[in-house]
Amino acid sequence: MVKVARARPAAPIVLLLALVLMASCTSSSPYDPAVVSRGQAVFAANCATCHGVGGEGQANWHIEKDDGTLPPPPLNGDGHTWHHGDGLLYRVVSMGGQEFEDPRFSSFKSAMPAFGDRLSHDEIVAVLTYLKSLWGDKTSRGISIVESQARASEDDPFPPDGG
Repeated sequence: MVKVARARPAAPIVLLLALVLMASCTSSSPYDPAVVSRGQAVFAANCATCHGVGGEGQANWHIEKDDGTLPPPPLNGDGHTWHHGDGLLYRVVSMGGQEFEDPRFSSFKSAMPAFGDRLSHDEIVAVLTYLKSLWGDKTSRGISIVESQARASEDDPFPPDGG
């Protein structure tokens, strides 16, 4: 009986292939790339005019204008958006900022329009997911803003579809 020697790939090649496969199965972002991509397109079409192409907001966004409103804030992690859970962010986009004005607290006046009649539930979720993808590794007081916002969302998640 003749034994045929089988060629085996060299160990470095096997290791390289394993690393490539692992890298293709992981992502540096915790967000679904398809949802982020859809959100980016919806954001560009509906939100970028006020909040900037990269969610950078308007200059002096924290300084009240003559009408009592604030300019559109940055949504890229440089503003305050990440302080709020998914549910509140969803409601602001859906119902507009005026929904949250309270005569007892006249210091808050919003010019944010409502998009609930223009955008579907999934589109609003996609926009907010896209925005969260912009936050990257940003931190506040040594804590990841992505993780902080995720914790806030545990008590205030996105509403169910259609809710």
